[in-house]
Amino acid sequence: MALTATPDPTGMLLVDKPPGMTSHEAVLEARSRLGIRRIGHTGTLDPFATGLLLLLVGPFTRATQYFHILPKRYTATMRLGIETDTEDRTGTPVAENEAWRDLSEGEVRRALAVRSGEGTQLPPRYSAKRVGGRRAHAEARRGARLELAPIPITVHGLSLERFEPPLVGFTATVSTGTYVRSLARDIGRDLGCGAHLSELRRTRIGPFPVAGALPPERVGPPGPATAAGWRSPAEALGWLPRRRLDPPEVGDIRHGRAVSAGAIESPTEEDTGPLGLDGPAAVALLADGALVAVAERHGEELRPRKVFAT
Repeated sequence: MALTATPDPTGMLLVDKPPGMTSHEAVLEARSRLGIRRIGHTGTLDPFATGLLLLLVGPFTRATQYFHILPKRYTATMRLGIETDTEDRTGTPVAENEAWRDLSEGEVRRALAVRSGEGTQLPPRYSAKRVGGRRAHAEARRGARLELAPIPITVHGLSLERFEPPLVGFTATVSTGTYVRSLARDIGRDLGCGAHLSELRRTRIGPFPVAGALPPERVGPPGPATAAGWRSPAEALGWLPRRRLDPPEVGDIRHGRAVSAGAIESPTEEDTGPLGLDGPAAVALLADGALVAVAERHGEELRPRKVFAT
């Protein structure tokens, strides 16, 4: 009897990154364990940080762009009184100030409140930001200083969790692209004593919590032992508005043709999770519970942008 080849898995893996591992190393580990080259992540974590990485697997890597609107939640600790060149505990101290000794808990709460909302942020020198095609962190290690431009960010929420000077624990819910270590830097300067980030853990991305995420050494193909970490493409994009297709429409989408907007179903609060969303423009197109494509709405039409069913 001829053997039937098992198709490579496609979908999303929730991984709990440990300290000391880069996000790229987490991807390499998953590639090795799954035997698949086509794996990418939706947003990095610094090596010293821990927590949730979303890995997209197989053809579903083409959906990466849709995850960029998802807000992220972190638990963090900043150390008052010392600034470092990397803005976290891995860097070299560049300034020290004992003014933290006179700060009250109320002053720290007010400083956190000031940094909430929409604003701009100057990215850290040691970051992956590109200036003229060059990575800021590579130039910083060479001793060069690139002129980084402020970027727009949204801080959805900052709350004080621990006040044990010089250590301050807080939670932060922020838009994609926000550097929590730069938040610590700016809050420290607002307080007049400086600060750097000493601990960071990402606990949620949009509707996806770190609870149930797999440590890298437990990553494997979908099955009973790994089920908590896997999401099908339809589940991974369950926070998008959705439109269910009939068989003729599936054929149209597969050939790149638009379909009528029809009855688009809005995601529920359970779909979007406790962090909410910023009005996704894309629509997930489904047939028999499976993801066929992601489309964009143009008037009364849905035009396919990423087609996954072949």
